[in-house]
Amino acid sequence: MSQSVRDNLADPRFHADPHPFYAQWRHEGPVREVRIAGGAVVWLVTRYDDARQALTDPRFSKRGRDEGHPSDAIQRALSRHMLAVDPPDHTRLRRLVSAAFTARRIEALRPRITEITTSLLDAFPGPGEPFDLIDAFAFPLPIQVICELLGIPAEDRDSFRRWSNIIVGGVAYQAEFPGAAQAMVAYIRGLLAARRAHPGDDLLSGLIEVRDSEDRLDEDELMSMVFLLLIAGHETTVNLIGNGAALLLTDRDRWERLRADPGLLPTAVEEFLRYESPVETATFRITTEPVTLGGRQIPAYAPVVIGLLSANRDESRFPDPGEVRLDRAQNPHLAFGHGIHYCLGAPLARLEAQIAFAALLGRVPTLRLAVPPSDLTWRPGLLLRGLFTLPVISGPE
Repeated sequence: MSQSVRDNLADPRFHADPHPFYAQWRHEGPVREVRIAGGAVVWLVTRYDDARQALTDPRFSKRGRDEGHPSDAIQRALSRHMLAVDPPDHTRLRRLVSAAFTARRIEALRPRITEITTSLLDAFPGPGEPFDLIDAFAFPLPIQVICELLGIPAEDRDSFRRWSNIIVGGVAYQAEFPGAAQAMVAYIRGLLAARRAHPGDDLLSGLIEVRDSEDRLDEDELMSMVFLLLIAGHETTVNLIGNGAALLLTDRDRWERLRADPGLLPTAVEEFLRYESPVETATFRITTEPVTLGGRQIPAYAPVVIGLLSANRDESRFPDPGEVRLDRAQNPHLAFGHGIHYCLGAPLARLEAQIAFAALLGRVPTLRLAVPPSDLTWRPGLLLRGLFTLPVISGPE
């Protein structure tokens, strides 16, 4: 790898397989300046201990020296959620939705998640007919769950899947971003208007009630919160199920071992999260003052990217990090982040994944890849780590 490639996160070879690059950076310079798509230069954090520190250190801010809010109406409507702000705003916003994601409420969703999973498996093509596991299973399961939780018509899911892919795809979809963002904002505004006219027993109606009755959410915060729950509520779980299925199907021994011992499912899901993290990097931080990290001084007001995917393969933290261990007992990965921005939906993602894999292994034991593993390609962008498609087929070979 040449110096220019090693330091260029927009290089196609990096997106095809970032792990060798991250491994070299962890050894040669774990905190370093790199170039991202569009030519901007950011600081990249690659080691586990440094990543944990950066995720909890208030000097790594979500806003830096921005004392106001974005002037563009569309950007403002999509950037006032809890993942994009610091305390005390973050504390207030997170508290408003945390009641919907308690362990008890999530566990209460198990029967419905199981029902949705069963219906999706019932619709699988017959033996010998190839299909895309992402389209047929990994996407519709979490999107239907979050739609029902929020109270959103499931028939609209293909539209906001398209908008979501563009919005989180970064520079790869730069030309399409304005149109997708405007469409998403208009869609959410329509949802809010409909729920104000006809409230229901759902999270969306609950958020509106907080906004209208107690005046604790302003209109942009309400818009941004719905946007975040829609995007984060399905994108990460799509990748978790897709990436995990790929890890099982590219090594038949893993598939058969998990089939033979379903009790390994909880630790297997944690290992999927660690080994091929569905979120590659945490959202951008900005240093509020000079910060020394990993032996380097990051200047004030510098953009910082925390490599969760890299930290989860750190040799100094995980024994044999390049191996998939379905029974890995000690697995304090950072796939859901760390600190105050730790993923609120982590329990829901874990539950959906465990139900999904149990059903796949039990109902479709002959499932296998329909293409060579080398044909699998990853979606562009630095934020998420997920496959474009996962072509599979069932039945005897």
